[in-house]
Amino acid sequence: MAVELFIARRYLKAKRKEGFISLITFLSVTGVMVGVMALVVVIAVMNGAESEFRRRILGLEPHILLMNYNGTFGSYETILQNLQTHAQIRDASPILFGQAMIRTRHAFSGVMVRGIIPESSAALIKGFDTDALKTALSVHKEADNLPGIILGKSLAGSVGVAPGDTIVLMSTNSFVSPIGQIPSMKRFVVKGTFSSGMSEYDGMLAYVHLDQAQMLTGNKKKISAIGIWVDDIFTVKQIRENVLTDLEYPFYARDWMEINHSLFSALKLEKTAMFIILTLIILVAAFNIASALIMMVMEKTKDIAVLKAMGATHGVIGKIFILRGLVIGVLGTCLGTVFGVVICWLLKHYDFIRLPEAYPFSTLPVQLDPLDVLLIAASAVFICFVSTLYPSYKASKMDPLEAIRYG
Repeated sequence: MAVELFIARRYLKAKRKEGFISLITFLSVTGVMVGVMALVVVIAVMNGAESEFRRRILGLEPHILLMNYNGTFGSYETILQNLQTHAQIRDASPILFGQAMIRTRHAFSGVMVRGIIPESSAALIKGFDTDALKTALSVHKEADNLPGIILGKSLAGSVGVAPGDTIVLMSTNSFVSPIGQIPSMKRFVVKGTFSSGMSEYDGMLAYVHLDQAQMLTGNKKKISAIGIWVDDIFTVKQIRENVLTDLEYPFYARDWMEINHSLFSALKLEKTAMFIILTLIILVAAFNIASALIMMVMEKTKDIAVLKAMGATHGVIGKIFILRGLVIGVLGTCLGTVFGVVICWLLKHYDFIRLPEAYPFSTLPVQLDPLDVLLIAASAVFICFVSTLYPSYKASKMDPLEAIRYG
């Protein structure tokens, strides 16, 4: 064992008269542990929230939307075939967006209608696979040949309908009749509801078959965009650029990162702010480490003088106190990391913290990233190391003659 580490270990075992220094050492370890533990848990929860928002959004939205500055597409079959043969694209499907009014026996409300092709757009609705989606949005003979519609759970509740009820969709488009302009209307039977946990979708969105949406608008070839799904959602920017290289104006594309930039930027900012704020806990513990080392330098004045008289260099004396401080920092960091990981595991597997209904999730979402844990641990050890520099420098520069004379 190196002499510096041997002496530093001996100094950690305080004598009875050094009990106050030992208490400061214990508080320093505890402070580092609490700071690291809090950072691990909070960052894991922030990661979980970001992942949960991303999962919910991509459960309803395509990864990339290919659109036209003119508002609608003309002939899109060739473009669609080329997209479906792209190596990095899993699926592509036309989508029609439209505003309409939904009328029931109980209420009247605005609604955003999406016309989709069930065979290729199953990823658009959470909780519906391809077969269930095809059955829900098809024309049902048992309901007087009415097509099916899927409503957001909050929307269905606000207009007072349940699966099996009949509703009327009134489009903003109208046609001329002998009695004047009449809005285009079509009856649907509610075949199901979806719940994304996000009020922006659950309270305004309704899905119908693309053919029915086109009939409602009066244009059987109209679409608003082509939805694109990719294998790796984090490569959408590169794939978007690759798609646009084969297309010219007036086509343009937007990916899920760009569309939801404000939301994920806010989450990233909150994560950074929490990291900085909770790092202050570790910084306070580092001041305790520095205080304990300074007091120990004053207590060990004679020991330092004797070591120097025996030939110990400035570097050896400095390393003794640096190692002592690092042992405190590493011990607190290890304990904090272990406790933080255990708490994250408990939060993930046991729902003992329930969130109010105001939040989009009922329990704390937790996603532990090993890189974040490593960064937190490295930051804590570095802060503790910096806190040892001044006390070790003062110890190494101590004059042995003065120390023996006045020690």
